[in-house]
Amino acid sequence: MSQPIENIEEVLKAHKLSLEDYEHIKHILEGREPNLVEIGVFSAMWSEHCSYKSSKKYLSGFPTKAPWVIQGPGENAGVIDIGDGMAAVFKMESHNHPSFIEPFQGAATGVGGILRDVFTMGARPVANLNSLRFGDVNARSQIGKYQRRLVRGVVDGIGSYGNCMGVPTIGGEMSFDECYNGNILVNAFALGLAKSDEIFLGRAEGLGNPVIYVGSKTGRDGLGGAVMSSDSFTEESKSLRPTVQVGDPFTEKLLLEACLELFKTDHVVGIQDMGAAGLTSSSFEMAGRTGSGMIMNLDKVPAREEGMMPYEFMLSESQERMLICAKKGSEQAIIDIFEKWDLDAAVIGEVTDTGMMELFWHGERCAYIPVAPVSEEAPVLDRPTSRPKYLDEVAGVSVDDFEAVDNQSAFEKLIASVEVVDKSWVYNQYDSMVQINTVKAPGSLDASSIRVKENGKALAMSSDCNPRYCYIDPFKGAALAVIESGRNVAMSGAKPLAITDCLNFGNPENPEVMWQFAQACEGIKEACAELSTPVVSGNVSLYNETNGVSVFPTPSIAMVGLNDDENNILQSAFQKEGNKILLVGETRGEFGGSLYIKELYGKTVGTLADIDYTKELRLWELVIEANKQGLLCAAKDINMGGAAIALAKMAAVSNKGCKVNMGVANSRDVFAESQSRALLEVTPENAGKVAALASGLGLKIEAIGEVGGENVSINDIEITLDKLRDIYFCQFIRVIEQDL
Repeated sequence: MSQPIENIEEVLKAHKLSLEDYEHIKHILEGREPNLVEIGVFSAMWSEHCSYKSSKKYLSGFPTKAPWVIQGPGENAGVIDIGDGMAAVFKMESHNHPSFIEPFQGAATGVGGILRDVFTMGARPVANLNSLRFGDVNARSQIGKYQRRLVRGVVDGIGSYGNCMGVPTIGGEMSFDECYNGNILVNAFALGLAKSDEIFLGRAEGLGNPVIYVGSKTGRDGLGGAVMSSDSFTEESKSLRPTVQVGDPFTEKLLLEACLELFKTDHVVGIQDMGAAGLTSSSFEMAGRTGSGMIMNLDKVPAREEGMMPYEFMLSESQERMLICAKKGSEQAIIDIFEKWDLDAAVIGEVTDTGMMELFWHGERCAYIPVAPVSEEAPVLDRPTSRPKYLDEVAGVSVDDFEAVDNQSAFEKLIASVEVVDKSWVYNQYDSMVQINTVKAPGSLDASSIRVKENGKALAMSSDCNPRYCYIDPFKGAALAVIESGRNVAMSGAKPLAITDCLNFGNPENPEVMWQFAQACEGIKEACAELSTPVVSGNVSLYNETNGVSVFPTPSIAMVGLNDDENNILQSAFQKEGNKILLVGETRGEFGGSLYIKELYGKTVGTLADIDYTKELRLWELVIEANKQGLLCAAKDINMGGAAIALAKMAAVSNKGCKVNMGVANSRDVFAESQSRALLEVTPENAGKVAALASGLGLKIEAIGEVGGENVSINDIEITLDKLRDIYFCQFIRVIEQDL
């Protein structure tokens, strides 16, 4: 075994390990000094990105069980039962730091990684979503120019990888705030379908069973990626470009097909994607889940660069690679499958019963580490928390503290906001119709939907989070992210079933950030429990900070729901002139964290009202049941910008005007962001039936207008349909391409 390190303090600093960590490592190694390979392994596995050492304390207690949950957190992705022997497999992950450093490759490999998480479970990926946050793209300054470049690079990367893989990107969300100027967020979601009794797990067990490496060759790209993603940015961060992986979607497509062919055989014991920390995390996780040990011969790992050493093989984050634990005697059959798909495959080790990870280099042992302590004894930090001082300041401000703006001016400002306008410039670069199962595509408003051709049902999914809400109240803001994603799914006629999350926060060493994180986790726990939508998978991304400035708390939530009939997916834009428009729910003058205050006054202030989960669930029940009975033509939830903006979107997308008169206490309340509300479009003959259903559920419902005409008229707001559509469909292009 190689000799211990001399300049240990410098090496520890480079690997983001403390002297306390070092003493702990020596204790795990029974007093022995670690060598560089072993330091690298502990550094990666104990990084924030891999060990969740700052967040683990708060993640326990998430609701994770329900009759329809097949696999909860702890595996590559979550799995829910969707009936008829079919399962939906899904997860969301972040690729924030890499995307800020190198937007195209960072975003592309984020898509590649999440797709591998899904198909390593035995599922064929059928849908992608993404949740993207950027800084001030409007500014004509260098900041604005740089943010627009980031948008173009990230979108290009997502589209390039997803399109080449033949997986449709069917929806997502994109928002903008100056808090992301120094740290954009790129969260990728993927969903796949599998037979519910053919789910593969990331496990290595069975004494003597071979460990097989498959996929691309290993290079030096991505070295230190997990550690890089566990630190804040500074002015020097651009030097980290070598830690960003380089993706090849054509190779991943071959890997996908080879894996799905392999899954039809009886050769596999377990399989794991090589994601963050590459061969290190995949091997330790597979062995750790079963208490097994493993021998790996690193000189047998296929290499694409000359002179690579054990440290580089273990920590490389080269893309498009998997680790398989196979049944003994299946080695050649597996190699044949992957070679047929023009991929590398090599037996690099075997499973042992020692509980030790033994790494060899040309016959010489270069690392000898007990498997269990690497994950079980990773530091769990109880970081100090402190309620942010800014909260008292923002809570003391209300909409009444600002100079009044007439509704027409306010509407024209809000409808042109990059937060509101259509993002067809983005989603037109994504193939949303490949696989020909997309029923409700990007731009259709609210949740997106795909049909499940195997059982005639449909899956609806939506990604949501309002960072302004989370900034002024992390608990309620996170709970509302769960609610909003569920409400969007319900608006398509599907029953919300489960979520995956991506918790994006600032520097955990800042007590105020840890307080935000703790509060957001509690908000998610409460909402998921109240709404019966358990968490089945997820990801934490911390250190989203540059030069001491953290992003707003951004717990992105992706909800998945089931519609029993693929032919009964509810639309969210107007369908027919002459139809009635109903408003469900109570409109109050609630403007905390609202788009109205942000766009008109440049502030994120106020308080959030108490959450009524009963009313929210009854709203979902009303829409789902009325849709089953064929009583609805369209349904659109009301959120950012209030009823006025929701109606404008329905009109713009459908190219149908409307005339609406809402009864509100204050004229500006047409922009209020009260929760548990929706707009329903019904035929005149069904209006009474829907009203009766709503009344039976204790919901307020009122007829506020009808569809039709060349104008959009909402109380004292008036705009021609042509002008509205020009703003709605063209404004984002004008902004994002202004310096091209």
